[in-house]
Amino acid sequence: MAWYVVHTRSRHEYKANSGLAQKNLTTFLPEIEVWSKRKDRKKKIFVPLFPGYLFVEAHFLDNETKVAILKTPGTVCILGKKDNIEPIPVPDDKIMAIKRFLGKKVEVFTFNFPKAGELARIIDGPFAGIEGTVVSSDFEKELFVISIDLLQRSVAIKLEGFQITKL
Repeated sequence: MAWYVVHTRSRHEYKANSGLAQKNLTTFLPEIEVWSKRKDRKKKIFVPLFPGYLFVEAHFLDNETKVAILKTPGTVCILGKKDNIEPIPVPDDKIMAIKRFLGKKVEVFTFNFPKAGELARIIDGPFAGIEGTVVSSDFEKELFVISIDLLQRSVAIKLEGFQITKL
C-alpha cells in the first residue's frame, strides 16, 4: 500500500480528514502540540504538522479512488507530477519517520519574530498597542529593541519575544 499527499484548502485539514475517513480511506493527519497565546492565557492545542496537507493510503490509485478523494469537501488536489496528472507516492520510510517523530513528544517551536528594520507592534506591557521599528534583535534570548517615535523623539525599549508581534 502506498501513501499519497493530499493538498487541502486552508484550515480544512480536519474536515477533509473526516470526509475521507467516512469514505473508508485510511488517512494520516500528523499533529503537534503547541502553545496558543490568547489575550488572557496560554493554552496547549494540537495543530497540523504540515498545514494544508494530509496523507491518504491506497492500494492502487485508480480513477475511481482519485475522484473519491477529490470530491471530498476541503480537498484541492493530490500532489504529483506535472499538473497533478500522475500522483507520486510517499515512501513508507518517510511516513514511518514522521510517526517516530510524533511518538517522541518533542516540543516544536515556531517563531515569527520581526527582524531588524521591520515594523512591529508592542502587544504587552505599558506600551501595548504602540507601533515602531525594530532596531536590533537577539532571537536566542528573545530580546528586541524597538524604536518608537514618541513626541517626535525616538525612544528605544527592550522587549521580550511574547511582548512584540510582526506587522
